[in-house]
Amino acid sequence: METAITLDELRQARKNLPAPLGLVPTMGYLHEGHLSLVRAARRECASVVVSIFVNPTQFGPQEDFDRYPRDLPRDLALLEAEGVDLVWTPTPQGMYPEGYQTWVTVEKVAAPLEGAMRPGHFRGVATVVVKLFNAVQPDRAYFGQKDAQQALVIRRLVADLNFPLEVVVCPTVREPDGLAMSSRNIYLNPQERRAATVLYCALTAAQAAYQAGERNADRLRQAMEAVLAREPLARPQYVSCARLDDLQEWQGEVSGPALLSLAVFIGGTRLIDNLVLGGEL
Repeated sequence: METAITLDELRQARKNLPAPLGLVPTMGYLHEGHLSLVRAARRECASVVVSIFVNPTQFGPQEDFDRYPRDLPRDLALLEAEGVDLVWTPTPQGMYPEGYQTWVTVEKVAAPLEGAMRPGHFRGVATVVVKLFNAVQPDRAYFGQKDAQQALVIRRLVADLNFPLEVVVCPTVREPDGLAMSSRNIYLNPQERRAATVLYCALTAAQAAYQAGERNADRLRQAMEAVLAREPLARPQYVSCARLDDLQEWQGEVSGPALLSLAVFIGGTRLIDNLVLGGEL
């Protein structure tokens, strides 16, 4: 397995990798969710590149950039065991040199939900993803459904900017009790970790109602809210039942594919999760 830090090192190593090439962009501190993306890329591509970069421009001023978990030696060992060909670990200075002033903004699909709660977040995501795609030139790029809105934003920018690549969205990987795997789960103390299962419980309560025939969007949202209200440590930030294509909230009857999603503070840790009804990402 090769590693690269600078753009020149990446491009030199990239020349020797056969197509098709799969890219798995990450912020490191890898878990089974990340590794499931690597394995999907390994199955479908002749070469696999993983990027590890904690992108400062997608964090707000009061968010956890400085304390975001990092363990590069462990990450590299995990990726080597998975047969990754190349790992790119650029620096913030390399990605955003002095005088940097160019940004990518996706409009409608980035506006609600995470976009409303975290102003500027998707501008940072879209910009860094475009830079990764330009640098690596992948044939396929792999993302997880846990960040469903992010996946939809990236699909939109790939279509709008004519990138010649396929965006592959892989299923959310969960702990045995249903909690979606996330690098931020490490922040949870034991009591908070037990409470965090309420996100998946809320989603599955609405899913069960939908499967039983409920199609009223307000009642599906209320089913999630009722479960969250029973957990004292949970502070919901949003609960959504939105159209899957554009993430606008369903009003009245849900008559097409829907994304159930929520953002909840458990103690001081903000967690997100989602399920799709009547379709797939």
